[in-house]
Amino acid sequence: MEKNGPKATKDKAIKNILITQPRPESEKSPYYDLARKYNLELSFQPFIRIEGISSKEFRKQKIDIPSYTAVIFTSRNAIDHFFRVCEEMRIAVSQETKYFCITEAVALYLQKFILYRKRKVFYGADGTNKSLFDVVNKHKSNEKFLYPCSENLDNEIMGWLRHNHCEFATPILYKTISNDVKDLITSGDFDVICFFTPSGVRSLFENLPKYKQNGTFIGAFGVNTFKAVEEAGLKLEIKAPDPQAPSMVSALDKFLAQQNK
Repeated sequence: MEKNGPKATKDKAIKNILITQPRPESEKSPYYDLARKYNLELSFQPFIRIEGISSKEFRKQKIDIPSYTAVIFTSRNAIDHFFRVCEEMRIAVSQETKYFCITEAVALYLQKFILYRKRKVFYGADGTNKSLFDVVNKHKSNEKFLYPCSENLDNEIMGWLRHNHCEFATPILYKTISNDVKDLITSGDFDVICFFTPSGVRSLFENLPKYKQNGTFIGAFGVNTFKAVEEAGLKLEIKAPDPQAPSMVSALDKFLAQQNK
């Protein structure tokens, strides 16, 4: 029987939290403030890694980027690799290109690559696919859309574009690969595990196909991650973003305050 963590209950103080992302570079990270506030032991370990495909591989997809007028981004990784491929292939992205982003945070990340203009950058109101569709819907008749993604693309978005007769292409620009975290999970005594992508949830079960939650509290960021957690048969206790908790740190703070009552 695989050991999969403690039986966390409301009677047991939460001490050990696993964040499935890289350790923050800055000591001023709000995660460390949270750790001090609740006397927590935080562990940081990415469950996945991203590998960009080469421009040679991209060419095989026969997608002419300059012929598209709009780009849909659901992650910072997609933004990074879209502009990386454009740079490697010496593709000049038109200043008239429109960008449709899943959240404001993803939209703001575009400032690394473009002169950010609100009239050309749009984002969903609450981080859901539905709110993204509401924004895209206002422009769909006049645009040709690119939806850059990994091989694990969101079929709901692709299905919506197809159903609404949008002209679109889905360039695969990067691959999501599971890290080996089996020893970490089986030896760690984590009261909470926080996920940030559906691929992170998938990595857990690729490492431990017989994983049992066994009372461990699960947190998730983003609607697609919520869905992946629940489809995996896990109970989801901590959700972000929501109106009272826009970040995972604030969601954990809210949850821990309730646990400590």
